[in-house]
Amino acid sequence: MKHGSGLVSLLAASLKPRYHFAGLQKVNYERLPYRNHAVLQETAQHVSRFIALANVGNTDKRKYLYAFSILPMNLVDPAELIKQPQDTTENPYRKPGDGENFAYQLPDAKEEPASQFFFDLSNKSKGKKRSMKGEERRPPKRSPFKPPLPTAACWFCLASPDVEKHLVVTIGTHCYLALAKGGLSPDHVLILPIGHYQSMVELGSEAVEEFEQYKSVLKKFFKAKGKRCVIYERNYRSQHLQLQVVPVPQACCVTEDIKEAFISQAEERHIELLEIPEHSALKQIIQPGTPYFYVELDNGEKLFHRISKNFPLQFGREVLASETILGMPERADWRSCQTGRDEEIAAVQDFRQAFEPFDFAQSD
Repeated sequence: MKHGSGLVSLLAASLKPRYHFAGLQKVNYERLPYRNHAVLQETAQHVSRFIALANVGNTDKRKYLYAFSILPMNLVDPAELIKQPQDTTENPYRKPGDGENFAYQLPDAKEEPASQFFFDLSNKSKGKKRSMKGEERRPPKRSPFKPPLPTAACWFCLASPDVEKHLVVTIGTHCYLALAKGGLSPDHVLILPIGHYQSMVELGSEAVEEFEQYKSVLKKFFKAKGKRCVIYERNYRSQHLQLQVVPVPQACCVTEDIKEAFISQAEERHIELLEIPEHSALKQIIQPGTPYFYVELDNGEKLFHRISKNFPLQFGREVLASETILGMPERADWRSCQTGRDEEIAAVQDFRQAFEPFDFAQSD
């Protein structure tokens, strides 16, 4: 006789808990730990342990208590965290060789393959035939992915006629990089989803992974130029996700000064800016559709504010433009920093050329 829940199995496979406790069947059972990654195919992750406990005071004297000590993941050495015990087994929720395709699926759930829109971003041919600017790539044989559509005209959906394609630097599978219009500096960039998503909380795991990849290479890119970078998102009065990446010369201030500037200016405006664990995901903190403001510093520290009402739209930019950090308060409003189209095109070409050694999306 089989017992279990497909929905709970899917939840366990998605969340990858270090410990999974169950008690409905009133039996004591502890299976061997199982891994949460495909060996030699994916980055090593921690193992999960499933433990079922009997009911309290059962007459068979089956174990109904389990004592253990656990440290938060952000306090554990990464190498120690991913150690695989000798008796580790394969993930029971995965189909062999299918990566993130779980053996249990939500009813009627359908996985659609990702696709993207290609534009000619290069100034010269690299030996591969690319589509002309503004044209879509020849459709693949498999069914194309249909990203969510905006409820109104959107400046940032890559398929939208309103998007300013001349600002696009490079395009990945799920997201793309573009120079900010009226940026704080010539290398102020945005990471944006290709499809229409309002916030990081709404993205699927593959898109989140690509966002993280872009964040990582941008940090390396700016570090090579003697700069640190501040990343922030304002999910409030904006219909398309924009992850702002602003470089700050290392000579201006240290990371701790940037953190203090955000906190002190937030306090002045009666904004509760909380520090959250470095390894925590926004999906663990906030539900989709909830307004929030989020800051990530180059040392991994994160600050978060759940917006209720009347949040200053330019807050992140005002803090960075202040005398404490960049010393250019006159550039706090992007509308006063706009340049001509020709200057924007030249700035994109300069950035693309400098960023090319770090651009994983164009490496193949």
